[in-house]
Amino acid sequence: MLALLRIVAIFFYFLLINLILILICLLRPFHRDNVHAAGILYSSVSALFGLKLDIRVPDSVKQGGPYVFIANHQNSYDLLTICAAAQKGTVTVGKKSLKWIPLFGQVYWLTGNIMIDRKNSGRAHDTLQGTVQKIQKKRLSVWFFPEGTRSYGRGLLPFKTGAFRIAKATNEPIVVVTASRLNNKIKLNRWNNGTLIIELSEPEFMDENKSIKQNAEYFHQKMQQQIKNIDAELDN
Repeated sequence: MLALLRIVAIFFYFLLINLILILICLLRPFHRDNVHAAGILYSSVSALFGLKLDIRVPDSVKQGGPYVFIANHQNSYDLLTICAAAQKGTVTVGKKSLKWIPLFGQVYWLTGNIMIDRKNSGRAHDTLQGTVQKIQKKRLSVWFFPEGTRSYGRGLLPFKTGAFRIAKATNEPIVVVTASRLNNKIKLNRWNNGTLIIELSEPEFMDENKSIKQNAEYFHQKMQQQIKNIDAELDN
């Protein structure tokens, strides 16, 4: 019974949120803080799932970027959880196909996110070059899921190098955004689904003496350690 009530409540609340976001985006299309506003609204749905978000942001990150944010991507609930950590002046890089999702896709486009065509390597390269220009000219931070896909409980997947190429081209620091274990955490028939920790690291520049791949491996290990630490905290 609780699951059914939740599904109905979440459906209508999610619909309301998207309508509000469309209105915001029509009033200020592609504004630099639209993604931040969307993150606040979408993450508020977590309360309906009985999930508390514990978001930890260092003062250095709050002071503003640009930064290259890299976050772990666990499952579809990320839309309603880790998005809460999106700071002002941040846009994400996502698949071009997202814009065809009813309501959400249009919101995703109007909020000013950068959309890439992964099936066309030439266009994807041009988009990454455009991303570099946006960071440099508009002083925007960019959010990546460097795994490239959801992990679905398989642990932290290997990183693709796009985020690190952007960080090198712009000479901007990387912030690691880590959410604690989310796989199988939310049960619709359970009133209280506990706490999810979302922790942002201090900004850190890539090591110029290492290759792109070596830097990707370093930040992969750093994120893996952060996941281990916050999971252990919740288990105690």
